[in-house]
Amino acid sequence: MIDIGAHLLIVDDDERIRSLLQKFLIRNGFMASGARDAGHARKLLEGLSFDLIVLDVMMPGEDGLSLCRDIRTRAMTPILLLTAKGESGDRIEGLEAGADDYLAKPFEPKELLLRINAILRRIPAPQDDPMAPQVLHLGPIRYDIERGEMWQGQTIVRLTATEAALMRIFAEQPGASISRLDLVRLLNRDKVGGDPVQERAVDVQITRLRRKIEANPKQPRYLQTVRGAGYMLAPD
Repeated sequence: MIDIGAHLLIVDDDERIRSLLQKFLIRNGFMASGARDAGHARKLLEGLSFDLIVLDVMMPGEDGLSLCRDIRTRAMTPILLLTAKGESGDRIEGLEAGADDYLAKPFEPKELLLRINAILRRIPAPQDDPMAPQVLHLGPIRYDIERGEMWQGQTIVRLTATEAALMRIFAEQPGASISRLDLVRLLNRDKVGGDPVQERAVDVQITRLRRKIEANPKQPRYLQTVRGAGYMLAPD
């Protein structure tokens, strides 16, 4: 099922590709805006709210990885990278830059559609329950289980869709170790099409999540490594 009405930003310096993707996504029920380069994308992001960004890596001037890193410093908008590079090392670099998924060119438009829909499904839906939500406390960080939100004081901690999915998994079993294989299985549960999440990608996401939770990510207190067993969330 397609997430009808979501507003997507397509960032690609190739006008033909950008236009074709916009038309294709609009035909499939999305709203789609286009940006010709990183600077144009920033201007659109300042004035509009997007549900997902489809971002080409190989652009003249500032490349997509640099823009991805910059967006991640201030926003949690899901990012799907498009690139001609298909090697595993390049995919890892994309994840480390903050992307939620990675699709190598050339690709089938239907696969792009399936990946976009899978990412959007992993985003926690807003909750309107007036009752006080259940909260996990991780030092100065609090994680709102009901809403899938992380806060430090009055400031929301931005999570990518994959980071949010990991937190939901850990929050369901606080204090219990979860193996890498189980994390891979659970992360892939809602993933449709494309390459499945691999164990190495899970390690990358855990490292990034620790930077947002831990005072000292190299000596984690809350998102712990359990030797021979996997990872465990240990709230206060």
